[in-house]
Amino acid sequence: MTAVLPASRSLDTAPAEGGLAPALAEALRALLGPRFSTSLAEREHHGRGESYHASRPPDAVCRAQTTEEVAAIVRLCAEHETPVIAFGAGTSLEGHIAALQGGVSLDLSGMTRILAIRPEDFDATVEAGVTRQQLDAALRDVGLFFPVDPGAECTLGGMAATRASGTNAVRYGTMRENVVTLTVVMADGRIIRTGGRARKSSAGYDLTRLFVGSEGTLGIITEVTLRLHPLPEAVSALVCSFATVAGAVEAVTAVIQCAVPVARVELVDARAITAVNRHSKLELAETPTLFFELHGSPAEVEQQARTVEGIVGEHGATHLAWATDAEERRRLWRARHNIHYALQAMRPDARIWSTDVCVPISQLAPCLAATQADIEAASFYIGTVGHVGDGNFHLGLVIDPNSPAELAEAKRLNERLIERAIACDGTCTGEHGIGYGKAQFMEREHGEAVDVMRAIKQALDPLGILNPGKVLPGKTQAGKTQAGKLLPGKVLPAAARS
Repeated sequence: MTAVLPASRSLDTAPAEGGLAPALAEALRALLGPRFSTSLAEREHHGRGESYHASRPPDAVCRAQTTEEVAAIVRLCAEHETPVIAFGAGTSLEGHIAALQGGVSLDLSGMTRILAIRPEDFDATVEAGVTRQQLDAALRDVGLFFPVDPGAECTLGGMAATRASGTNAVRYGTMRENVVTLTVVMADGRIIRTGGRARKSSAGYDLTRLFVGSEGTLGIITEVTLRLHPLPEAVSALVCSFATVAGAVEAVTAVIQCAVPVARVELVDARAITAVNRHSKLELAETPTLFFELHGSPAEVEQQARTVEGIVGEHGATHLAWATDAEERRRLWRARHNIHYALQAMRPDARIWSTDVCVPISQLAPCLAATQADIEAASFYIGTVGHVGDGNFHLGLVIDPNSPAELAEAKRLNERLIERAIACDGTCTGEHGIGYGKAQFMEREHGEAVDVMRAIKQALDPLGILNPGKVLPGKTQAGKTQAGKLLPGKVLPAAARS
């Protein structure tokens, strides 16, 4: 993340009735009736996520209920060259939903139909506003589940758009591996489907993977077909404490190298455990802690448990405790998933600057060790958690967003973390996404490939109306180019395109 951008469209200066062109506002109101709003409260809500980033309210909010309505809204906005920012549950951490240039927040949370569940094919098709929890509730009777679990009450369309993952990714993969096909509304209002449901295909470009993780900058996802998995016959969880973060990470590395198919393995450092104990009323030892979860048949889980227990014991684990009761496991994972709010409660008037990186497993221990040194020298509270089975870890910096000194310190620490991760051949974000908070690091990580991304953006969104200012570094205001580079802007004349 970066420091807060100048509040060019602060809540105090945003016009009470929005700033859309009157003709566009009239057309959207005629299309949607009361589902079109310019109220300040609605706009405020749709301009902020869960991070420290300042709110950037849109000029209006449109609540769509069908793919056809989304297409009609986008066509109207394209006619008026007005930005469109897709909105799901508002849980983003890198400013994905901020209306940096005003425009329309297109709320998909009302699109909640589960269109099809196909147990024989292990897939389901849902509208973009369906949450992971809603889908899993519908799957219980057929013995299947959807494994991607970011922890928050996220919409599946938003999870696809940000290429979300979470605690189960070490075994089941991220949204990239679990999205089969998409329905997408393009910047000109066309509706496309990115592929079929066959288990494999070599027909043409992989458009599904192009839109997964594009953060609403290339098209707006309205339907998602997802890969499902059988519910495990047996589940067991292990909580074990270590004297140091390094010892915990070494134990995880050894477990992964022994090819134990762990479903989840989470690291929570001592500071984060303190926050968890206070917030969730637990009594865990306040030392670096690993949470393991194992899935399989009873015999498989028993064998995995013996192997994991032996490995962590060899690496100095203490206070080993197995949780086989379903409610006890749910309580532990609820506590882990609520870590953002637990850290927030350590300093109620502060905000969480939440950041994440991901590195190769072999680089995880040295990267975390260097990061811990920075944490210990920081002037504010910081907790570390990580999906360490795939090299992904997060920092929650508990800062006063009104303190220039703390913002500057947090910015330096975040930049050092990201530079360290990229130097390890890692990435500036494993799952939070780019938004505008991490756009400045794209060229450092991807080099010349960023120009290829710009060319794709220009081809698919020539007016630059889809979530402008996100993912790609540099100002990408609709209707403009910058420094001679081909950025989203007005369509070039035919002679210039030849």
